[in-house]
Amino acid sequence: MADISRAYNSVGQLRADAWCRLEEAADRLTRSTTTGVLKEKYVGICRDLLTDLTPLEPYWAFPGSPQFARVQRLFAAGSYDKFAALVTHVNRALTTESYRSGHEHTAVDAADLFPTDPRQLESQPANHREQPYFEVLVVEKMTEAQERALRKEVRSWRRPDDEFIYELVVVGSGDEALIAARLNVNLQAVVIRRRFSHQSARDLSTLAEFIDAELTDELADHQSPDDRAEILATSLAELRPELDLYLMTEIEVEDIAGRLGQHFRRVFHAREGMLELHLSILHGVAARYRTPFFSALKQYSHRPTGVFHALPISQGKSIVASHWIKDMVGFYGLDVFMAETSATCGGLDSLLDPIGPLREAQELASETYGSRRSYFVTNGTSTANKVVTQALVAPGDIVLLDRNCHQSHHYGMMLAGAHVVYLEAYPLTEYSMYGAVPLHEIKSKLLALRAAGKLDRVKMISLTNCTFDGIVYDVTRVMEECLAIKPDLVFLWDEAWFAFARFHPVYRTRTAMASAKALRAKLQDPSYIAHYESTLDAQADMSDEDLLATRLSPDPARARVRVYATQSTHKTLTALRQGSMIHVFDQDFEQKVAESFHEAYMAHTSTSPNYQILASLDLGRRQVALEGVELVQRQLENAMQLRDAIDNHPLLRKYVSCLRTSDLIPEQYRPSRIAQPLRSGLRNMMAAWDSDEFVLDPSRITLSIGNTGYDGDQFKRQQLMDRHGVQINKTSRNTVLFMTNIGTTRSSVAFLVEVLVKIARELEEQVSEMSLGERGRFERRVHRLTRQSIPLPDFSGFHPAFRNGESTPEGDVRPAFYLSYNDANCEYLSDSEIDERLAAGRQVVSATFVTPYPPGFPVLVPGQLFSPQILAFIRDLDTPEVHGYRPDYGYRVYTEKAMEIVSGTAAAESNGHRTLVSAGSEGALEPGSD
Repeated sequence: MADISRAYNSVGQLRADAWCRLEEAADRLTRSTTTGVLKEKYVGICRDLLTDLTPLEPYWAFPGSPQFARVQRLFAAGSYDKFAALVTHVNRALTTESYRSGHEHTAVDAADLFPTDPRQLESQPANHREQPYFEVLVVEKMTEAQERALRKEVRSWRRPDDEFIYELVVVGSGDEALIAARLNVNLQAVVIRRRFSHQSARDLSTLAEFIDAELTDELADHQSPDDRAEILATSLAELRPELDLYLMTEIEVEDIAGRLGQHFRRVFHAREGMLELHLSILHGVAARYRTPFFSALKQYSHRPTGVFHALPISQGKSIVASHWIKDMVGFYGLDVFMAETSATCGGLDSLLDPIGPLREAQELASETYGSRRSYFVTNGTSTANKVVTQALVAPGDIVLLDRNCHQSHHYGMMLAGAHVVYLEAYPLTEYSMYGAVPLHEIKSKLLALRAAGKLDRVKMISLTNCTFDGIVYDVTRVMEECLAIKPDLVFLWDEAWFAFARFHPVYRTRTAMASAKALRAKLQDPSYIAHYESTLDAQADMSDEDLLATRLSPDPARARVRVYATQSTHKTLTALRQGSMIHVFDQDFEQKVAESFHEAYMAHTSTSPNYQILASLDLGRRQVALEGVELVQRQLENAMQLRDAIDNHPLLRKYVSCLRTSDLIPEQYRPSRIAQPLRSGLRNMMAAWDSDEFVLDPSRITLSIGNTGYDGDQFKRQQLMDRHGVQINKTSRNTVLFMTNIGTTRSSVAFLVEVLVKIARELEEQVSEMSLGERGRFERRVHRLTRQSIPLPDFSGFHPAFRNGESTPEGDVRPAFYLSYNDANCEYLSDSEIDERLAAGRQVVSATFVTPYPPGFPVLVPGQLFSPQILAFIRDLDTPEVHGYRPDYGYRVYTEKAMEIVSGTAAAESNGHRTLVSAGSEGALEPGSD
């Protein structure tokens, strides 16, 4: 019996593998050479595989219960030839996905052994229109005869011009409905009828991982069919929000529609609505299938136009007649140029002020991603971050910012004139990387600002979720506790690497938009309001130390849910490079942000956006709306298979290892104490993601490589990329990061394992042939990478001139940045010269952002003080790529004279005499008045 919990996330993949193995074993049974003990062996294998498949098959439309029962009967009767033929037919249909044509299902309930030969479908003419296929879950207790009649009726309604084709999956209980929704990624709609039980009569012990016991108990406690339908619909919507839900009832359909309509797309009368239900199901899927902008662009590309404006490349006119660049059409194809235009009318739209298909596309994106508003961005999330920051932050506003965030946030703060309080993430010294910012750190900074009387100036907090290395915040808890201190705080969640998370039921709970929606509902819940009021007196008497140690709750009467997420759609979902989105869930958007957001969007958005990027965002949205669950499940399964392949290989284990949750997240942030949540079962993953302050995204594999003797950059360049063509990005001193995505295949996982094994074998051979001297050098390299950790420096602080005498740590990055525009204010110092000045007690102030790769975030920002720890960290990283450092000159820093003048100006400002600092004609700083 297969351990279904080992199919980490995709039981569908386990099922597919079982059918493949069953075909192989059945084929062996039919061979004349398979006799005696050997035959018994394969009979046993077939029996075990059928046992594995038996609890799974009811939740898929193909092959369906009747045909699977036929497979079992043929095996039990010993008709191995017919058994093998039928298994081969089913497996071929599953492997080639020919069952998605619908023809495979047509005669399943009849006596035909093979309804359709998949090879016939493969040989159909190229112009045959393929209808996308999906499945519909029907929740009602039915006899086999009733099921057959229902399927026959549904098939009778099909028309040749239908855009889609679907088949039915029928279950009779609420617990099985949840199982089907978890397992069957083909489902696009659910029809709930009044007669279903709370618990299945089937033995579901092997599927215990996927049973929701709370739902079963809740259904058992409610006898009213309407209540039970509402409970089930709510659970299904939480699990799979993209599913269209329909209710069929026999009585008081008008009254029920009024009471339960918000849970269902439509409510139908059972005797009157079958055909209308069928049409509504097709219409519901068509609504998600729509791609307004892509369709408009495609239609425009087929129109003959005369271009008397920009873009000679439009419709390929400057290319097709060229004598020298015809290869451009050969490489890209003509369609991409047919769709190139600068037009914003004639069926197209303007990104800066959309009123047509672009607006519709963004509205569909908002619905798919769970936001109240969504905006397309064609210059990546770097631009998206600047748009949001400029829209929300005014000069002098205080912003709490993760110090290890993407550099675009630092530039955004500078442009907005924000006074930045940098937040420290917990260090992972052994691997020379940082984790995420603990809630204790965030609360302590907010409470310090409150104590200093500055809470009214605090506008926003910006955090990265998830981090490059896969550390994921408890988004809801962070927002709840922050709002308990600052009720109108705005949250900017940088989800550049987390766009896919919306499409997995466990991941979704830790995304910005889902958390914002849940928090908004919680603040309106009467039970929460009553609970909050009962604890008011206890919280009122707490000291700041007590507040730091207590889980805080926001005041439902004062808290405002104001949440923004920026996502690099192109990084983790389907979109052309630079395709990103901004998602908004802000209660106060219309009153406080709409105008400033529009101006910020105009300021940072090109008037000539790339239409191909916009169209790809539209198409990528369609894809995840219809198959996002399937793609993300496959991504996770591939990631876990990669982990298993590496960790279970004896030679690879000698040189590399996959870091676990417990390696990257200290125990104090993991109340669940589960070291590897997903690997120990879906239920454990759900428990950890429900309780732990931080969790690890299992789709990212951080590989510890210190035992190879290579540092991360060497391993990446010399071994993976140069020799084997394996592309990665993130490294640290002794790790490399592998990221799976929705495009990762099992073949690509196998290729990576092959490459790693080859590297390990070569290394093993090299080590075995080393001389004593070479062996000693190798062991010293390994020791340096695995035993000698580099201390990670904290933020050293801003120079007092950029803090305006404040007692709290915020600094004004903008004047610190623009001060360097006059070369007379700057000089270059080598690290040894900086060491000498620091040793003499003199301050050295950075004039630029200094960003070593790795780790890839600024360790120095303009106006920040150098420290011995920062210099030692950069030196010990031993990386050739340090942005902001010139090996031939050194670090660009401010002269002591410049800092003296700026300090005097800052002192004047703090005394109430506001002045401006400008560059004089001869390069010296001059104070100037307003």
